[in-house]
Amino acid sequence: MQASDIKPVPTRYWHQVDHGKIQCDVCPRFCKLSEGQRGLCYVRGRENDQIMLYTYGRSSGFCVDPIEKKPLNHFLPGTPVLSFGTAGCNLACKFCQNWDMSKSREMDTLADSASPQDLADTCLRLGCRSIAFTYNDPVIFMEYAMDVADACRERDIRAVAVTAGYICPEPRAEFYRHIDAANVDLKAFTERFYKKICGGELAPVLDTLKYLRHETDVWFEITNLLIPDENDSNSEIEAMCQWILENLGPDVPLHFSAFHPDWKMLDKASTPPSTLTRARRIAMEQGLKYVYTGNVHDRTGSSTWCPDCGELLIERDWYQLGEWNLNPAGQCSHCGTQVPGHFEAGPGTWGARRMPVRIHARSA
Repeated sequence: MQASDIKPVPTRYWHQVDHGKIQCDVCPRFCKLSEGQRGLCYVRGRENDQIMLYTYGRSSGFCVDPIEKKPLNHFLPGTPVLSFGTAGCNLACKFCQNWDMSKSREMDTLADSASPQDLADTCLRLGCRSIAFTYNDPVIFMEYAMDVADACRERDIRAVAVTAGYICPEPRAEFYRHIDAANVDLKAFTERFYKKICGGELAPVLDTLKYLRHETDVWFEITNLLIPDENDSNSEIEAMCQWILENLGPDVPLHFSAFHPDWKMLDKASTPPSTLTRARRIAMEQGLKYVYTGNVHDRTGSSTWCPDCGELLIERDWYQLGEWNLNPAGQCSHCGTQVPGHFEAGPGTWGARRMPVRIHARSA
């Protein structure tokens, strides 16, 4: 696929409303557009009286990462994942850690192009066990993501969505039929935070989490980025963990991640490692079994431990795996406790490498 060949593609989740507007129905923003207007995400817009996607087949770049970087700790540990994103986002987080892509309105920055078949071929060529839609939220380029996932599934390659979970029920059901695993970014546990800091709402995200747990077979883990004095209080962490326990169960892995100043939130200090350790302790005291720290060097907090006998199951040092004490059935080799997730007979050997790649397009 050449960049010059890439054209906008029509989408299906929209309807006509009053005053000649068309409403996009992919996410709870419900952008109402006149001819020629773009939604807040900027990659979906009205053209010829329908909503079009402008980033199908276009990317800001491709990279092979360890799957633990998504982060997913219970999904094919140690294996490489081909990662890519496009441009735009349907939230407006002031602290965005990928703002150069998610906030971009410059389509010319999407210099790399690839068809779904090109991406599946690349995964196969590089030995990637999965492909990840990441850096910006795949729900806004869901048509492209679903086609890529289908092409990869034909080659036994899994599809991973790294998402904020901000999507409406009908497109959500279609999207997740194509997805094997997800990391959902639960940004905070107050409506105040979502409205003030993200320009969104908490309730639709919680609804997505319940949907994934109770209505799909998608493996998912949750990430919570802790920002000093914004969402890191004991009471908020306790309330969030209690909600997870009651609505999703104790086995969903939860990652507490460290914030660093970025985008429009440069006035905040980086999250101290002690905050992540405190949050992990609170979550485990609440009854969650698999709780992790991220974006800091913390072997204890990033490793997997048996919730029953306390033995080390999967040692992690940054993204490098060490000791492995799961049997081929995914059970603790010491006491036999079944560990939830998708594990192979042994760990992958990709390690902590990050490898930018160029896509080899098929000949026309």
